[in-house]
Amino acid sequence: MNKCPIVSSKDKTSETLIKEAIKKIEKTSKEKINLVWIEATGCSGNIISLLNAADPDVNYFLKKMVNFKYNNSLMAPEGERAYEVFLETLKTEFILVVEGAVSTADNGLYTVLAKYQGEYITAMEAIKKAGEKAKYILAVGTCASFGGISAADPNPSKSISVGEFLKKEIINIPGCPGHPEWIIGTIAHLISFGLLELDRKQRPIVFYGITIHDHCPRRSYFDKGIFAQKLGDKECMFKLGCRGPVTRTDCPYRRWNDTDNWPIGNNTPCIGCATEGFPDGMQPFIRY
Repeated sequence: MNKCPIVSSKDKTSETLIKEAIKKIEKTSKEKINLVWIEATGCSGNIISLLNAADPDVNYFLKKMVNFKYNNSLMAPEGERAYEVFLETLKTEFILVVEGAVSTADNGLYTVLAKYQGEYITAMEAIKKAGEKAKYILAVGTCASFGGISAADPNPSKSISVGEFLKKEIINIPGCPGHPEWIIGTIAHLISFGLLELDRKQRPIVFYGITIHDHCPRRSYFDKGIFAQKLGDKECMFKLGCRGPVTRTDCPYRRWNDTDNWPIGNNTPCIGCATEGFPDGMQPFIRY
C-alpha cells in the first residue's frame, strides 16, 4: 500500500504531496482527473485564495494536476454552454469542490448558477447532481465545511454545510478562506494516495492536526502568564480574545501571501475562522 511520504516539517507538506502527485501522473501517463468547482452561497473568497497560490502557483496546478472543467467565475464558456460543460463532466471521473454553504430556502433559489433551457439551476440542485457522481467531494472554506458566515443567525437563506446537505463522506477544508496549500495539497494526496486521514470533523489531519496555540510564536508569553493589554502589544493575545487555543490549523507554519503574513504576525488575535461555530460562536473578536 502506498503511504504518504514523511516530511521534515509542516511547511513542506503540500510541496511534497504535490511533487508526488506530479510524479505519479507522469510515471503512469494517467490522464489528469477532472475538477468541478461550484461557488455556492458565500463570498467566492476560496477561489480567489486558490488564485493566490505561490508554490506551486495556480497555473502549475491547472497544467500538471487537474483538468479544471467547471467554475462559475473562471471558465471561458458562458450561459447554457457553461452548464452543458458541467453536465458533460458529470459523465466522467471527477473531483467535486464546493465553496460556500448550500442555501435551501425556497428550493435553493437564493443562489442561482445558471439558466438552462428556460429553467433556473440553483447551486443546491447542481451540488446534488454532482455529489451523487463525484469520486471525491471537498467542502472548501468554513461556509462549505460548517455553514460559516452564510449560515450565521438569523440565516434567512437556510444555509447548511455541504456535509449536512449531501450526507456523504466529505473532506472539509475550513478557513475563511481556505489556504491554497491546504486545497492543492489535499487534492495532490487524493491523486497520489487516495483518501487521507481525517479527524472527527472530516478535516485532513496533516493540515488540521495542531492548534494555532500549539506552535504560536507567542506561546512562551502564554506559558509565563504574560498577556497583551492592547492591540499592538507583542505579548500573548489570549486575554484580548485570541481563538488560537481552539482553532486547529497550521497557520503558524503555513502563513499567507507566500508565507509572509498571518493575523498574529499582524498583531491581531486569531478569530477562529476555521472553527465550527464561526462566526456566531467566536464573537466578540476583540475584548478587553
